[in-house]
Amino acid sequence: MILAYIDFPAWLKPEIIPGLPVRWYGLMYILAFAVTYLLVMYQIKQERIERTSDDVISIFMWAILGLLIGSRIFSATIYDPTGFYLRNPWLIFWPFRDGQFTGLQGMSYHGGVVGAAAGALLYCRIHKESFLFMADLTAAGIPLGYTFGRIGNYINGELWGRVSTQPWATIFPYAPRFSTSETWVRETADAIGMPYSGLQMLNLPRHPSQLYEAILEGIVLWLVLWLVFRKRKSFDGYLISLYIIGYGIARFIVEYFREPDAELGFIIKGGEAAEKTALFVSPWNISMGQILSLIMIAAGVLFFFAAKRRGGQYFREAVSSGSRKHQPKNTKKSKKPGKRSKSSGLQSKKTNKKNSKTKKHRKS
Repeated sequence: MILAYIDFPAWLKPEIIPGLPVRWYGLMYILAFAVTYLLVMYQIKQERIERTSDDVISIFMWAILGLLIGSRIFSATIYDPTGFYLRNPWLIFWPFRDGQFTGLQGMSYHGGVVGAAAGALLYCRIHKESFLFMADLTAAGIPLGYTFGRIGNYINGELWGRVSTQPWATIFPYAPRFSTSETWVRETADAIGMPYSGLQMLNLPRHPSQLYEAILEGIVLWLVLWLVFRKRKSFDGYLISLYIIGYGIARFIVEYFREPDAELGFIIKGGEAAEKTALFVSPWNISMGQILSLIMIAAGVLFFFAAKRRGGQYFREAVSSGSRKHQPKNTKKSKKPGKRSKSSGLQSKKTNKKNSKTKKHRKS
């Protein structure tokens, strides 16, 4: 009998070099930021935008700091039903547990988005930079960088999917086992040709949901934004809004293949067998990730129309005048296209008064 599943590669370990605290997941984070940075710089050079690499690196540092803070806070509060971190908030960023170095275990992408946006916005307010303009440049590259983060999750053997009988379903070594006394466990094992005679617990194959996310939320979303919508941008905030909406939709779909956090289970138990989080039984069993994704979609839609109302007309005028590609920073020295300074306004008023007096004199 042909086995209809894949064993997780035994040679694939979280550590790059065994015995050293250097992990693939950390390297994937570095690659994610590097790819996003390179795509932002590509747009700046291609469109002749007046920004330097130092400008981009500075805003990236603020955004990354916000991302780490936001993702950790969300993970330690929203995804922790015990309330441990709410009672001990000083431990949220403490990398030790029971005298052992554990690092910061648990990061939430939804929290990372909020934190990164807050960090970038704070930087832009301080340095008088256009937040929406820079957010659009970054949004065009984020999904491709995000792909590496999910590959890192796969290498770590974490964030696995629900039980599946598909031929590409994978047995993750750290996933929880199931009792062979349960009928559905034996039926699943029989369907894929997995022996279980004499075993009390069985590790069943699961959807490699990390790779689903890397493909749908990463590569596919990037191709859509980069090839379809990037050239159709009609106002600042256009691309970042579409990214927020697109990610929310993609993540909501993939959550049906990904097993919810064991501590939370399904937040909305609208279907049958809601207690069986490792199985897809009903689309009405909704996880925390799906709830946050719905909020993300709604926020993206509201942000889209707010940004369009705020900047659509200015963007069209700037593009038509040819000044958009060379848009300078919003500093005191540089002025927005078409905007007169106070001094020029006063001078024009004086000139108008002088001209009116001359006309009256001539009439008289």
